[in-house]
Amino acid sequence: MAHNTRRVFITLQALGLILCLRMSSRAADRPPLVGIAHIAFQVGDLAKAQAFYGGLLGYDDAFRLYKEDGTTSLVYFKVNDRQYIEIFPGLPPEQDDRLSHIALETTNLEALRVYLAEKGVQVPGKVNTGRDGNLNFTVKDPDGHRVEFVQYQPGSMQMKAKGSYLGAKRLSSRMLHVGVTVADVAAADRFYKDILGFSEIWRGGTTDDVTNWINMKVPDGTDYVEYMLVTEKVDRKRLATLHHAALLVPDMQQALESLRERPLGWDPAYVQAPRVGRNKRWQLNLYDPDGSRTELMEPFTMR
Repeated sequence: MAHNTRRVFITLQALGLILCLRMSSRAADRPPLVGIAHIAFQVGDLAKAQAFYGGLLGYDDAFRLYKEDGTTSLVYFKVNDRQYIEIFPGLPPEQDDRLSHIALETTNLEALRVYLAEKGVQVPGKVNTGRDGNLNFTVKDPDGHRVEFVQYQPGSMQMKAKGSYLGAKRLSSRMLHVGVTVADVAAADRFYKDILGFSEIWRGGTTDDVTNWINMKVPDGTDYVEYMLVTEKVDRKRLATLHHAALLVPDMQQALESLRERPLGWDPAYVQAPRVGRNKRWQLNLYDPDGSRTELMEPFTMR
């Protein structure tokens, strides 16, 4: 009898341990990160930015947020139903960095907040509801870039505008990646790879023996964040080139011809000549009035 009681006790202990391990595993699960929701830039002149993002890139000014005095605080240029380029007017003349933040979409924001806190990431005490109606919170990556996490809500501006503001003049209907500077790859990997679950899909450099860029794919989608590796402080002009958005275009020649028909399309200050990049894809760089870069890229490599 005593022997059977001891056996039952050991069995219960084992079951308890298994249950604890399963609960611990569930607590550590990361909610899905499905893609890039937006990239946000600061601009010095809103009218000039409108001419670039709306006129040259062809994106609709889907909606805006306003300050108490009635002036514009934020403009949403719509790439597709789930991706936007956000523009904040009021860039200080002395400020070198025009990147405001990048944003990643998740399906369970509160669970993600708890998960990140468990992993040692400094997170806010609660999830916010933004003025656009979506849930969000923001953290900083190891290089100090603001990374916002977004969960779209049924009554938000974005969801109410689903299927609208998708003009025929859009150069691209897909934001493929965003680029941010990275000074310490190991530290960036601990955040993006080890904690968030990103995976490396490509790396390259200006020459075969140098690595200048590392592409890190979101865990539950096909968008990616591009590490733009830096080893020293960069000047204002180069920083605006490194921090960028990349838009997918199916045919670079067709995109170029469309650009040439638009205001600013022939201006070399805004549009550079296309070239084949180190990843063997056709690329074309465009620069907004403050120097922030938008990259056009074909999906297929050259043979």
